[in-house]
Amino acid sequence: PRCLLLQFLGYLRACDRLLKQGYEEGQVEEAMEMFQYSEKKAAEFLHLLAQFNDMGFQQNEIKEVLLLCGNQRDKALEELVMK
Repeated sequence: PRCLLLQFLGYLRACDRLLKQGYEEGQVEEAMEMFQYSEKKAAEFLHLLAQFNDMGFQQNEIKEVLLLCGNQRDKALEELVMK
């Protein structure tokens, strides 16, 4: 139980750090789940999601492409442009 508590507290701290960067709560939770609670990968995903969203791409397409491309920016951008 203590180990689970420490993991949960780590998850909450990671979510808090991402929220303080301006990401929406729902997106933070979704990203953390998608990347098995890796704050680094979730942060990369959220950054690219916001960046591609600002370029005018649709959010559902961005999510799909980023997952398929493993958060590789150039590869994901190429896929989005080809769609």
